[in-house]
Amino acid sequence: MKAADQALRIGLLRTMLTIRGYEERLAALASPSTPGTCTSVGQEACAAGVVAALTSADRILSNHRSAGHLLARGAEPERLMAEVLGRASGYCGGKSGSLHIAVRELGVVLTSTIVGGELAMAPGVALAQKMGAPGCEPGGITAVFFGDGAACEGIFHEAVNLAVTWQLPLLFVCENNQWQAYVRRDETMPMRDVADWVIGHGLQARVVDGNDVDAVHAAASELGAAIRRDGRPRFLELTTYRQRGHFEPDDMAYVDQSEHALWLARDPLRRMSERLQSEGLLDPEALAALQAEVGQRLDAALAAAQAAPWPEAARVLSSDVYARSE
Repeated sequence: MKAADQALRIGLLRTMLTIRGYEERLAALASPSTPGTCTSVGQEACAAGVVAALTSADRILSNHRSAGHLLARGAEPERLMAEVLGRASGYCGGKSGSLHIAVRELGVVLTSTIVGGELAMAPGVALAQKMGAPGCEPGGITAVFFGDGAACEGIFHEAVNLAVTWQLPLLFVCENNQWQAYVRRDETMPMRDVADWVIGHGLQARVVDGNDVDAVHAAASELGAAIRRDGRPRFLELTTYRQRGHFEPDDMAYVDQSEHALWLARDPLRRMSERLQSEGLLDPEALAALQAEVGQRLDAALAAAQAAPWPEAARVLSSDVYARSE
């Protein structure tokens, strides 16, 4: 294996460890006096694999479980944590919490807390790229992340229809995590795969194991290359599982524990760690060092966020209210 490929795969594990550690720390803080958050624990391979296949020219739209996508894109844990805690040093000045973060410099257009809200915006972003609008780099595509719950919304079919009709450079990424808030997927969908719906729209679709980061990255790379080649949209469905509750704190009393145990055995971090060790690319000592390095960075990030100042009250209504006229 080439050194670059080895570095990429270890980097994917590092990203997953960072996402997991970041969200576990925020979940541990959840209380009546501390903002809760929607985590993507168990889904880390989806964010890490897809985002690693994107380029700096690409744009990302995410949903209420956005931390993984942001961290994989290169967001600083310190500023993300500060944003969730409402501190001035956060990416949006402490105004967005964990559910509405946008990071323009990283190409993250928005995070929508409305189920399917990002799907309503994605075709417009992709159309702007296709038309070469100001701020859009040549060759860029749009990646929109959403869950199986959003796929049950009418806006999903509207977005797919527009993307196919207008031939937009848009990659739909469905993280099918088996849960729609507190409701099991099979209670609201007659089939297992969301991909069955989009085929009828004439959209090329692929379904892969969303807990296998190698498979996710390979599929996202291939579909992204295809979009850049012909400008047509593609659909990627990642079969995964939400290991924690819908919103922290959550006692998960509604979850079948036997099902939960089956998916824990397929944990994406453990699978990648074991695979890299079996291939001789990472020994136990190196893995432990990597885990410690990530943990120390996140501990420092949390401490910095908690020590950051609160926003000035006077700026609540005086900034970030109206768009600047260029």
